[in-house]
Amino acid sequence: MASKQRNHVDPEEFRYPDQIIQESPLVPEMEQSYIEYAMSVIKGRALPDVRDGLKPVHRRILYAMYEDNLTHDKPFKKSATCVGDVLGRYHPHGDQSVYDALVRLAQDFSMRYMLVEGHGNFGSVDGDPPAAYRYTEARLSKISEEILRDLEKETVDWDPNFDETRKEPRVLPCRFPNLLVNGSSGIAVGMATNIPPHNLREVIGACIKVLDDPEVTLPDLMECVKGPDFPTSGIIMGRSGIRSAYATGRGKVIVRARTEFEEYGKDRIRIIVSELPYQVNKRMLIKSMAEQVEDKRLEGISDIRDETDRNGMRIVIELKRDANPQVVLNRLFSQTQLQSSFAINMLALVDDQSQPKILSLRHIIDEYLKFQEEIIVRRTQYDLRKAQERAHLLEGLLIAQDNIDEVIKIIRSSYDNAKENLMTRFGLDDVQAQAICDMRLIALQGLNREKLENEYKELEERITYYNQVLSDEGMVKGILKEELTAVADKYGDERRTEIQDVEDEIDIEDLIEEEDCAFTLTAGGYIKRLPVSTYRAQKRGGKGITAMATKEEDYVDTVFTASTHDYILFFTNMGKVHRKKGYQIPESGRTAKGTAMVNVLPLEAEEKVTAMIHLREFPEDKYLMMVTRKGTVKRIQLSSIFTARKAGIRCITLDPDDELIAVRETDGNQAILLATHEGMSICFKESDVRCMGRDACGVMGIRLRPNDYVIGAARAKYDHQVLIVSENGYGKRTEMDEYIRGEGPQKRGGYGMKGYQVTDKTGPLVGVKVVSDEDDLLIINDAGVIIRMACADINCYSRGAQGVKLMNLPEGVKVISIARTDHEEPEEETEELQGEETAPEQTAPAEE
Repeated sequence: MASKQRNHVDPEEFRYPDQIIQESPLVPEMEQSYIEYAMSVIKGRALPDVRDGLKPVHRRILYAMYEDNLTHDKPFKKSATCVGDVLGRYHPHGDQSVYDALVRLAQDFSMRYMLVEGHGNFGSVDGDPPAAYRYTEARLSKISEEILRDLEKETVDWDPNFDETRKEPRVLPCRFPNLLVNGSSGIAVGMATNIPPHNLREVIGACIKVLDDPEVTLPDLMECVKGPDFPTSGIIMGRSGIRSAYATGRGKVIVRARTEFEEYGKDRIRIIVSELPYQVNKRMLIKSMAEQVEDKRLEGISDIRDETDRNGMRIVIELKRDANPQVVLNRLFSQTQLQSSFAINMLALVDDQSQPKILSLRHIIDEYLKFQEEIIVRRTQYDLRKAQERAHLLEGLLIAQDNIDEVIKIIRSSYDNAKENLMTRFGLDDVQAQAICDMRLIALQGLNREKLENEYKELEERITYYNQVLSDEGMVKGILKEELTAVADKYGDERRTEIQDVEDEIDIEDLIEEEDCAFTLTAGGYIKRLPVSTYRAQKRGGKGITAMATKEEDYVDTVFTASTHDYILFFTNMGKVHRKKGYQIPESGRTAKGTAMVNVLPLEAEEKVTAMIHLREFPEDKYLMMVTRKGTVKRIQLSSIFTARKAGIRCITLDPDDELIAVRETDGNQAILLATHEGMSICFKESDVRCMGRDACGVMGIRLRPNDYVIGAARAKYDHQVLIVSENGYGKRTEMDEYIRGEGPQKRGGYGMKGYQVTDKTGPLVGVKVVSDEDDLLIINDAGVIIRMACADINCYSRGAQGVKLMNLPEGVKVISIARTDHEEPEEETEELQGEETAPEQTAPAEE
């Protein structure tokens, strides 16, 4: 009983009077905690910054050594000191992880251009571990000083370290594109990066080419950057993997060892291996070959020896007398790491380390050049401020020189207010007066007066130059070009890795089956691709079934069909055009929402896609006719917008309250039909609009009455019909002869003619297409439902008629878009699908 009393605890003893206990569901807490952990690993450990190509641990190692003045011209210092400084100042993690990172920066078989010089055992290509950090020594290499150059000139932002006692740079200035030059590899949470090293001269050559021509294409860049350039040399087999990686950020290259046949003895052959693929362990390779020979999986080999010495790598594989050397070598390539693959995944942090993103070659170069231009501007601003401060101080010293006797008198006659008296007498500020008070007597001699004047004149020239640089973007690019060229001349070397062409090489596009797909874009900016076979035709008046799941406030806006190998041109409300291949648009399920357009194209904050077309090539004799909401039209040569520029290019200059709503491909001899919201239409010759440059604004196509606007445009074709659909699901076909009357179409710039009788029953117009009896029509409502019907089933009426009901709509639902596609025979209607609310299946779109 006494024991129970002793063990009894009053709960009141553990209650705190001011505590507040909040209950929280476990799952949301775990999700939030895991996301925070994942982002911490992504941003703080595993992924490099696109600007300097460094992970945080590498950046901290270089900066800590820079702080300790461990430059290439200073004596080596123990690695233990470097590791301790990094741990104590910036990187509160394990010492072994820091030392491993330091070792890698000093390995000539890991880094294409070593950033740290090591003294002692730093490991080997055989997989030998480095000596402990108490035995080895290190200092910065010469090229690493280019990474840290101008750091003291306020060129980068700074963050507090872990205990807020110091500041560390968020990124290093990095005067060469280190992410491409030295590559990077790392595994984060749910993502990984693996970027191969490249040749410094080649990468800088590509940067200069982009500076000279911002619209340079990927093939032009690959004339400079041939491919990865590994520190262990080797041979890359084929170029398709390189092209894929540079175009999309992902690819795979096959790397082979360099081998040769050597005769020895009496009619005997041996294989000599002098270079290995990147990151292949030589000792494990030889062990693997020996085990396979012993297990009879490799035949024809009599002996394997490692004769590597200080003169270079040499692995000797002696063959049996009756062995076929080429067959044995091919077996070695297929069964051992004499041939290995390098999976390229160019993932890095962009937007000031806020977002991990897979980058193409052009994107990496663009990000680096933008960063370097910012570095030059910030450095120039710093130099300008320092020059102005020094010039201001010299002005005060020159005043003192001109009035030296009076200055001396004032100082001698002052008790403790000499500085204030000088400020009052000569109109000096505090800095200038203090500088005069600090002058030494030797400064009174004439020679010093001349030096001050010369220094002041020089400062004035420098201030003028700095102001010119800050006001002229062209000068900034010129300075960047000169500095990059100087780095390439100073540190550049010849390519080590050979690239061999392979017969019947498969390009990335050859691996993708060509098929017609439906491309659907919502008003909220979600796009998706799915095969046309997903849809089938049905009779007019049907309801269809859901084509895609949209957010409650979103709806399908545009839909068309194109091949996976076609170019898709995206025209935005800001007058820009972006280009993608059809297969680059993510494929989704029939009812899937799709992918946000901002994840497909580099759109600005308020930019959205308003028109899309597809084509296979960019011939000189083809044109684009662009139509805006306010009735402006513009004709441009198709070849003038052929560009691979990541950020897109401007194709039309728009008024602030206008937007691009339609783009049509033409041959220079077409008639163009425009239709408006209130039922007006106009048809004019394409030649009435002269061909203009990319930045032109265009001319008036149709004159609009108040509150009216253009809803669509089409190419007028003889023996075809104009099909118009209204908001409430009504529509009709009208013979083209009623629009092209007499000798030809109307002239542009007029009010046009009535094309549809708009009433409360029909509602205003939403779309216009030019069709024939061989076409099908696709109608989309704002509930995300699509219906497909044969155009031949839609009656023809005159221009002033209302038409017939084409789509039954629930209350509150409106038609928002239409599209034309090739005809497909409708299937017989069957019983209602189980679990579906409506019987007929929906169909797929095609473009006009």
